[in-house]
Amino acid sequence: MVNCYHNDIRFEDPVFGVLQGDQARNMWRMLVRPGIVVTHDQVAVSGDTGSANWTATYAFGTTGKKVVNHIAANFVFKDGKIIQHTDHFNMHTWARQALGVKGFLLGGTSFLRNKIRQQALTRLDNFTKQRQGQP
Repeated sequence: MVNCYHNDIRFEDPVFGVLQGDQARNMWRMLVRPGIVVTHDQVAVSGDTGSANWTATYAFGTTGKKVVNHIAANFVFKDGKIIQHTDHFNMHTWARQALGVKGFLLGGTSFLRNKIRQQALTRLDNFTKQRQGQP
């Protein structure tokens, strides 16, 4: 994904919210690691837009619980690269898998969504700071 993104990429999903440029590329660098399995299907392109369904299967970092996240992605292309990437998935289902009972009970609330986003962005910021100066 890092190589597919336009320099001016705008990414959005329910966990991270809106990320732009290097922040979006670093999200992929941070998330794609040994143990994650990513599959895709129903890839479609029409003019300067596209879509795909993809599934990420992994152990969630803080709990170790297995997550199978089914995602619908939409893309906008510019200069042969993805300039806009929007992922849609059920946050309550994700939270239930990743966090167990707490996610089941609170996964549909804005309180938990905001807490998850804050933690994800802090983790991304720390990853980016550690990575500075590396190619």
